[in-house]
Amino acid sequence: MNICVVGTGYVGLVTGAVFADLGNDVLCVDNDAAKVADLDAGRMPIYEPGLEEMVARNVADGRLAFTTDLPTAVRRSVIVFITVGTPPKPDGQTDLSAVEDVARVIAQAMERYTVVVNKSTVPVGTGNLVREVIEKNQVRPVPFDVVSNPEFLREGSAIEDTLRPDRIVIGAPTQQVAMSLLELYAPLERPMIITDVPSAEMIKYASNAFLSTKISFINAIANICELAGADVTQVMKGMGLDARIGASFLSAGLGYGGSCFPKDTDSLVHTASALGYDFSLLRAVVGINRERASHFVALMARTLDPLAGRTVAVLGLAFKPNTDDMREAKSLEVIERLLERGAAVRVYDPVAMPPARRLLPATVTYFESPYEAATGADAVALVTEWNEFKFLNLERLRTAMRRPVVFDGRNVWEPERMRRLGFEYHSIGRKSVVPSHP
Repeated sequence: MNICVVGTGYVGLVTGAVFADLGNDVLCVDNDAAKVADLDAGRMPIYEPGLEEMVARNVADGRLAFTTDLPTAVRRSVIVFITVGTPPKPDGQTDLSAVEDVARVIAQAMERYTVVVNKSTVPVGTGNLVREVIEKNQVRPVPFDVVSNPEFLREGSAIEDTLRPDRIVIGAPTQQVAMSLLELYAPLERPMIITDVPSAEMIKYASNAFLSTKISFINAIANICELAGADVTQVMKGMGLDARIGASFLSAGLGYGGSCFPKDTDSLVHTASALGYDFSLLRAVVGINRERASHFVALMARTLDPLAGRTVAVLGLAFKPNTDDMREAKSLEVIERLLERGAAVRVYDPVAMPPARRLLPATVTYFESPYEAATGADAVALVTEWNEFKFLNLERLRTAMRRPVVFDGRNVWEPERMRRLGFEYHSIGRKSVVPSHP
């Protein structure tokens, strides 16, 4: 099947590579000529495990190619996926300008029946908007249908999530239109649900909003645990074993970040308000998440008082492990607040330091290992739970530090072990411990 994928970000590039790997002829389109040139040369614009190898394999086999020529790509394809960015506006509303721009070009380029698929995360009602834009801008009447096919991939495991998704959601105006997507996804042999277009659009937002709610809920519980002397990790375990609740996304820490949860929760709050409903529950979820970084830095300020003049080594910059994505990364806010309080900040991340350099102040210093970053530091603050950090030589880390104080924003280490190793250890929703020996 000839497929066009418009946009080569996380969703577009992974989607295009996987469909090519399933035997389709895929043309990925981007309006950034430099990005297309990099992709042609085998240079990935994002870090995602396994993606570079999959792209190279399918380019070599002639099933995957890249271009800036959207009209030509539309004319050769029977299905066109829209996977462009939908960033938030200052008021939380989703910016659909890129989606509308693509829809206009599709309208002008179409020469035969085409299925246009919204795979970008878009608010309910966008399917109607895309249909109206295409109808308005067609040079001559050409039949088409608009389908919603939301993605549920997670950065860091995007290929696995695309090849083995929990479910494939297809929102189509008719059963016949849905069949074209069913045929495309059939080789994956995964559960599929066919809905109307608005319901598919809502499934995506409702799913992300619910996961955000779980994260904020357990972080609120962590705050209570800190005040009551309880252990949030034990609370989480006791809750997660209940099949009605489940353990996924029930981890206390610095809250959610990245390109999806923050903007999707804000967008759903805005959509609800536009429809006349005050989504107060979700507004509270957003509020709890916004205070996580300041809560963490306040803990550091109380412990290191004064924070001014102290040196803090921050381990982990990306918003989550196995990606270099810095969008809405908690590290940005933590570091900003540390610098505001007069601390010196040293950082290390396995892959996210290049993009971080473009975002962080010039006063931040970068190191090639966690041990180098911790050398001479008054404290270590773990912000992103990379596996590398779970297996650090903690004795070496302690020896390198000027003062063995650790602030664990992701509850990676066990308090009793840290105490035995000689650390003063502070984590989220658990009792702080002091070293058992100087």
